[in-house]
Amino acid sequence: QVQLVESGGGLVQAGDSLRLSCAASGRTFSMNGMGWFRQAPGKEREFVAASSRGVGGRTNYAHSVRGRFTIFRDNAKNTMYLRMNSLKPEDTAVYYCAAAKFVILTARPEDYDYWGQGTQVTVSS
Repeated sequence: QVQLVESGGGLVQAGDSLRLSCAASGRTFSMNGMGWFRQAPGKEREFVAASSRGVGGRTNYAHSVRGRFTIFRDNAKNTMYLRMNSLKPEDTAVYYCAAAKFVILTARPEDYDYWGQGTQVTVSS
């Protein structure tokens, strides 16, 4: 089993930055891919970013966040991050981190095996 705990959400203004963290514990060696998703009220969960395992791991971003968000890992701390710059009101959502045993860089929620509880990000205009 793998446990994921997100933190770092909050209320910010448009144009501000935030850094989300996802601390992993348990059988973390079994995870090959990790990612971030978000879900706004009344909308489906959508892909934000994904990262593969290892030094210099590859990344994949949703078009809506490419160039503004950066996903990165600190493997020594078993922690994944999402740096979010130039935030917009449409980025408001609950952000979830997820881990996949077998699939990397995927944007499909069904490919992920473990999920955190989510952290709220609210961007005011």
